[in-house]
Amino acid sequence: MARLPYADLTHPEVSPLVDQIVAERGSVLHLYQMLLQSPPVARGWLNHLTGIRHNSSLNGAVREMVIMRIAYLNGAPYEAEQHAPIALKEGMTQAQLDALDGWEGSSLFSDKEKAVLAYTDTMTRDVQVPDAVFDAVKPYFEPRELVELTATIATYNMVSRFLEALQIHSHDAR
Repeated sequence: MARLPYADLTHPEVSPLVDQIVAERGSVLHLYQMLLQSPPVARGWLNHLTGIRHNSSLNGAVREMVIMRIAYLNGAPYEAEQHAPIALKEGMTQAQLDALDGWEGSSLFSDKEKAVLAYTDTMTRDVQVPDAVFDAVKPYFEPRELVELTATIATYNMVSRFLEALQIHSHDAR
């Protein structure tokens, strides 16, 4: 159960945001139900995540692979549950999802994907990225894509930390 109550979605202050979230996402997931406790934060979060997920030029399978790896590294089951179906829809295989734990020794990932996963692991675990890790991922992306990849990794680390600090889970009652 979440550490704080979820927002009242019928409150007049959040109604416009609820409408926007439903229009963009189809429903108000637990993450947004919690964020709506602070409408200004929810608005900024929604705009930021929309930019990362829907307005980025980054390949969807790469984006979702990164998100799933971050969910694994940070022990964020809600994030993984929400993104596994998206990852499959974007082109990851179930075998790849299952192999994310031991990606280094897996033949299921290309050299590009392994460079992305190493970059993801380093940003998530260590924050500072050594030149060797950056130099390995850089040839695969144009500058815009590399910025978007980096922003995606940073953003989904933020998401998992928010989810886990407040203990937001899929099985919570609404």
